[in-house]
Amino acid sequence: MATIMMKQAGSAGHVADHLLVGGFDDAVTQSQRVFRLALSAMSEPGTVHGVPNPPELKGLHPATYALCLTLLDSATPVWVSRLLDTPALRANLSFHCASPFVSSREQAQFALLSEADLHDVSGFDPGSDRDPDRSCTIIAQLPALSGGQPGVWRGPGVDGQRKVTLPVPKSLFLERKAGRAFPRGLDFIFTAGDSLLALPRSTRVICPIEEEASCM
Repeated sequence: MATIMMKQAGSAGHVADHLLVGGFDDAVTQSQRVFRLALSAMSEPGTVHGVPNPPELKGLHPATYALCLTLLDSATPVWVSRLLDTPALRANLSFHCASPFVSSREQAQFALLSEADLHDVSGFDPGSDRDPDRSCTIIAQLPALSGGQPGVWRGPGVDGQRKVTLPVPKSLFLERKAGRAFPRGLDFIFTAGDSLLALPRSTRVICPIEEEASCM
């Protein structure tokens, strides 16, 4: 994943100083902590994990910004939804992470999405049978991590089954089912405030929605 160090981008001199905000106070320790939280979230799908004392960047949830500072670097192209894209976001991710921005979904290793973007997650790279780890990881911001349509999650990291009420559109699960071809697939990390929850490609989601018995 990302190098656990705070990056000083070579182009930082070209970034307007008034757009920059701080990153981690202790880059190594905090990055390692957030990285462990992200791994725990991926290994225990549907469980909520809080990020302690995350930095803030206007327009991003603190958990989203902490994930960016931890996971993004010069080798991880990122696609940003137009609903989240601001000069301040680009300036800070360029300065702290040196991550290249891409305009094509197919080129992204990471993607930053808003709740509204979850109606269509097509076009992101699901990886290949040979290199599934090269797929895109989507970091999506939600107003909360509960309160939505109930669903049952099953698979690796889930003891039997886990009930999750993630407030995302039904179309996300249906699109995920239609494109499911494990080990290929997209990994999701959802954030709200300073908390995060993960949905890896290996997790099966069963939703009692209309006639669909299984959303996958």
